[in-house]
Formats: sequence, structure tokens, C-alpha cells
Amino acid sequence: MARPHTTLREVEAHAAEYTAEILLEYHATGSGDEQTLRDSIEAFKRYRLMPKIFGSKGVPSLSTSLQGHQVAVPFGISPTAIHATAHPDGEMATARAAADTGALMIVSSISQTTIENIRAAAPDAHLWMQTYLFKDRGNTEQLVRRAERLNFRAIVVTVDSPVVGRFTRTMNHYEDLLDKAHELRIQRLANIAPSSAVSPGDEHLFQYAKNQVDGSYPQLEDLAWLKTITKLPIILKGIITADSAKLAAEAGVDGIIVSAHGGRQLDGVQAPLDALSSIVGAVRGYEVEVYMDGGVRSGRDVFKALALGARAVFLGRPILWGLVLGGTRGVSEVLGIVKQELVNTMSLAGCNHVDEITGEFIRHETQLSEDLLRVQSKL
Repeated sequence: MARPHTTLREVEAHAAEYTAEILLEYHATGSGDEQTLRDSIEAFKRYRLMPKIFGSKGVPSLSTSLQGHQVAVPFGISPTAIHATAHPDGEMATARAAADTGALMIVSSISQTTIENIRAAAPDAHLWMQTYLFKDRGNTEQLVRRAERLNFRAIVVTVDSPVVGRFTRTMNHYEDLLDKAHELRIQRLANIAPSSAVSPGDEHLFQYAKNQVDGSYPQLEDLAWLKTITKLPIILKGIITADSAKLAAEAGVDGIIVSAHGGRQLDGVQAPLDALSSIVGAVRGYEVEVYMDGGVRSGRDVFKALALGARAVFLGRPILWGLVLGGTRGVSEVLGIVKQELVNTMSLAGCNHVDEITGEFIRHETQLSEDLLRVQSKL
């Protein structure tokens, strides 16, 4: 039996040994110079924890509520595409692991398993449905209506992609991916329905899906349309500035995921963690829950994001690493590592429930430097 991993970095390194290089690059790539991709991870190192002595009273509680529904942990699974390239069971394996952990999973519209089969594989899983405002709004509408029938509990609309970002490492590898479709387990996308004939050679619908997003240019009035076709909460994903967050809140959305799309869209934006507190402040007074994803690599990272105001935190690439190493078992291991680290961090910090994790437990390194200079100036 393989030795259990102790960190997500170990999982990443191990998964790389079993992943075809072209897929490794596809999942790992950012856009542009990959500044935002790198900074999203590095941002967590700029914040220091401020523990309270005598604070811990026992094993801390991780449970919380998201859009009125109770979940066992304050972290979940971001919507990432084509899970079957990582494991034959694809999104079904991911959903089973989410259900086993009590974590929320956001299902990607660019998935290789029908959402009906995902729900059947994990009937008790807490699921949200991600979609774009596709050029053919019929694609969006049929996804939303199916998700509602299947007891998905929210619709997550990605709004940072009026056009598709330029993937730095894989710009010229699209044909290579399709040439190796069988070898790489590239299955047809399962949840979008072309309204007309697809291009020759695009039987997997990759180019169709890309064209449905590229040049879709979502607008504020699209949210009003979306509200006419569903009663589910509407969450916007891909907001990275306070001004955009306030605009979304005024439009009546129910939640915001502070996200830079894994560093795969506009390069050079600030890290989601750095944007988080200003966005939380911008929507204070509105009935809007704020979440974040991007660069999360440990339970300590989850703690830091919660301390800066996130209600929940989502992981993307680490889930794919877990899938590579063992399907449901691998994803469960990833989620288990994060859970163990979060419990340990809360205990050492003197925090007994996730609702107690506030800004008093965290300081930016620049604040600490300023504090030190003030003390030194008085000596």
C-alpha cells in the first residue's frame, strides 16, 4: 500500500509522475507571463498568523452554512474542466469524494460526465452548477433547468471570460490533444448541446465549447434574464475588484467567488487573496456571501482566507492531482489533508469554530514591519 501523502505539494509531485506531459501543461498553465498564477500562491506567504494563547478548548468545529445549507467543512471543489483526463470515472469520482467529506462541489459546464450521472453517482452530494453565459443562451438555459431538477443548490456564473485567455504553455497544442484523444481519455463534453452542426474533427466539442465562450461578452442585463429562468441562488465567479463586487451586489446576486480563474484569464490582476478583504468590505450591508479560490495549497491557506472574510474557500488544481492518483480515493485524500491541516491550524491559533476565524488572527507582513518601525522609533 502506498504511503499516505502529508502535504498537497507531495500529491502534486507524485501526480506529475503519472500524467502525460501535454495534459500536465494543460492543467498547470496560466495566461500571459503567468504573473497572476504565481502570485495567487505566493500571496498566502505574505500573511502571518496571530495565535491566541489559552484559546483552544478542544477539537474545533468546521461546519458552516453556504446559501442556507449546512456543510461539514468551509472548503470545497472549484469548477475545473475535463476530469476524465485525470481518471476514467471523471466527475463522478470527484462528486463521491465531495460527498464522503461533506464538502461542496461546483460542477463545471465543461465536464465529460452528464450532470444526471454525477448526481446518480453521489445522490447526497452538495452540488452547485457552474455555467458561462454562452453565446447560445440556450446552452446556459438547458444547464440551469437540468441542474434545478437534479437538486443542485446554486448556479455559479463565470463572468471573467468575455473572451478566452491565452494559455501560455498550450497555445499551440490543441491539435496534439485531439490527436491523442483516446490515449489521453479525452471524451466528448457531456453537458453542452450544439444547436447546429459542429466543425469537422471537433467530435469532442472542445472547439465548439471554446467558441461558445470566446466573444460571449456577458452583460449585467443577462443576470436579470437568468433570474427569470431559475429560483436558485446566483453566484458570480471571477470578480477581483471591489467596484465589480458592488455592481454585482446591487444587481441582486446571492454570492461572489473572488477568483482570477486560476491565473488563466487576464494576467497581471492581483491575487484573489489580496483582493478579498476589499471585496468583503464593498458588499457589506448586502445579502451577499463571499467566497474565494486561487492558490490554495493547504489548510493554513484556508484559515487565512477565512480570516480575511471568505465564507468558504475552493480548490481547483489539487483536486485534479488527487484524481490522477486514485479517483475518489485520491480526491478524498486531498480533501482530508486540507481538513487535517485546518483543524491543526485552528487548534494552534486558539480558535474553536470557523465562525470565530476573523481578522484578529492574521496580519499582512507590511503591517508587522510598520509596527516594528514604530516600536523602534520609540526606543
